[in-house]
Amino acid sequence: MVRIVGIGGSLRPNSYTQVALEVAMQRVEALGAEVEILDLRDLQLPFCNGGKEYPEYPDVKRLQDTVSNAHGLILATPEYHGGVSGVLKNALDLMSFDQLSDKVTGLISVLGGQSNSNALNDLRLIVRWVHGWVIPEQIAIGQAWGAFSPEGKLLDEKLSQRFDQFAQSLVDNTRKLRDVN
Repeated sequence: MVRIVGIGGSLRPNSYTQVALEVAMQRVEALGAEVEILDLRDLQLPFCNGGKEYPEYPDVKRLQDTVSNAHGLILATPEYHGGVSGVLKNALDLMSFDQLSDKVTGLISVLGGQSNSNALNDLRLIVRWVHGWVIPEQIAIGQAWGAFSPEGKLLDEKLSQRFDQFAQSLVDNTRKLRDVN
């Protein structure tokens, strides 16, 4: 069975990034994948210092082990100052090729203003650098404050369809590239 891990790069309570990640994970799960969200708000992670081991931070090993055991990833980030959030970049820096190589990855960015793809491009470079596979479908949600109902449901049908296409591509490509059912 395809195993997908989602990581959201926002520490904000009531985060639209986290809501978008949850929507994507629900769509992936509906396609038969096993899913798990690593909520960085719940993990105690140090700033990366270039080391491979952080024995005083057991959540680093949990992060590394969970990603190692996944076939694919969904990385979701708010766009801050035209790029990926520091907390998501730090979490990725705490891992290495051992955890991230060959992972099929879907990307989501969330912005308060007009959508663009700066953070998505940053993430594409990072994932490619560690020899991961990024699916061509990506989601950039601009003006996120108007994209979801108070219950976390998508308000725009076209955006909902994009989430369906994103999830289908992630599951299909993970099955093909990682040779899993």
